[in-house]
Amino acid sequence: MIKKHLITCSVILVLAIIFKLNICSTTVLKPANKSHRSSAVVSTKKTNEANYYSFANEALPLNDEKVNRKMRHTLMRHNFRNVQSNILHIKAEKLFPIIEPILRLYGIPDDFKYMPLVESGLEGGVSSKGAAGLWQFMPGTARTYGLKVGKGIDERMNIRKSTIAACKYIKELYGEFNSWTLAAAAYNNGEIKLEKAINTQNEDNYFRMHLNRETAVYVYNIIAMKEIIAKPARYGYSKFYSNVPPTATQLLAYN
Repeated sequence: MIKKHLITCSVILVLAIIFKLNICSTTVLKPANKSHRSSAVVSTKKTNEANYYSFANEALPLNDEKVNRKMRHTLMRHNFRNVQSNILHIKAEKLFPIIEPILRLYGIPDDFKYMPLVESGLEGGVSSKGAAGLWQFMPGTARTYGLKVGKGIDERMNIRKSTIAACKYIKELYGEFNSWTLAAAAYNNGEIKLEKAINTQNEDNYFRMHLNRETAVYVYNIIAMKEIIAKPARYGYSKFYSNVPPTATQLLAYN
């Protein structure tokens, strides 16, 4: 009995020692530092915002600091503090519902609806070079794409007909350059000049090309228009584009 009792006590003693060693060697996990988690969230948010900008689903290479800086500068120039007007939002609300279905019909990306905001501010006036209408067609180009210009008629001023002509031209440019961004640049600079620049520079990425001042910022301006129309409050505008379809009277005015 004494022998059995000693064995039992020995076993209990060994188990107690093992249990104590396990407790001492266990590492206590501390809660994660909240400040680290918070900074990680902020960092991710900044990254997502930086990679947001695009034109016709063609993303800007914002890992390029020059492109990033240029985009920030363009957005700053178009914020309400510098523009001091809601006129673009008001006109977009009136005319986009007419432009959008025509773009869809011709397979042109929706982002091209912002091009008239850059071309003419949706005013449809005549430039010093003779370009006219919302899409700023020169007389010869307008006639090439089916618009009547002359003898008291100027269909460049007709929103529906000029948008159809613009779609035909843009689609042709895309077929030549296989890029919506380059198609937009060619619309501004002309396909011959852009083709020459591509061959001379051996570069077909718009954002890495060296172009004349107007064309070099052209796509950036379109993206800026897209931003201020889509997110007016972020850029200081109080007028929100609600995409309300125009009335029947408004539609008839552009037939």
